Amino acid sequence: MQKNSIGLIEMTSIASGMQAADIMLKTANVELILSRTICSGKYMTLIGGDVAAVRSAVETAIETIGFSVIDSFVIPNVHPDIFPAIAGQTGVQTLEALGIIESFSVASLIEAADAAVKSAKVKLIEIRLAMALGGKAFVTLTGEVAAVTSAVEAGAYVVSQRGLLVNKVVIAQPRQELLSEMI
Repeated sequence: MQKNSIGLIEMTSIASGMQAADIMLKTANVELILSRTICSGKYMTLIGGDVAAVRSAVETAIETIGFSVIDSFVIPNVHPDIFPAIAGQTGVQTLEALGIIESFSVASLIEAADAAVKSAKVKLIEIRLAMALGGKAFVTLTGEVAAVTSAVEAGAYVVSQRGLLVNKVVIAQPRQELLSEMI
């Protein structure tokens, strides 16, 4: 299945989250990428597929369960670097400048990471999703200082539009030891 689009629902209820995952899988021809509990008692389901199928699946689940939805998205033409960054398998070996965007929601953070990597020539290091983070999420990326600054601003803008930005940082010359702490 071609995964040119992804969709996510982040919910306050574990039971509703599992129900939403089932609804999405039954609604359209989509692939389940990730469906699990996340900190602080929330649940997230991430699906992939073509844009129309993903949009239909996400909208149907939200319409059916609505009350426990914290956040959601559909990203058409998702950047291919998003998938290895979520899995923590980007293969980044050295740090140039280091950019970090931190969000109160998983959904807004993935959207921010997609916007960041599309806006400048940067490499995603990792997208960390709410595990042992009190429900927050963050993305790390690297590249030349100007590119990282531009990417962080683009991603932070997406999160701040929803009022969910915790922080954004650009470190011009990070110590290489930081990389081993990130992945």
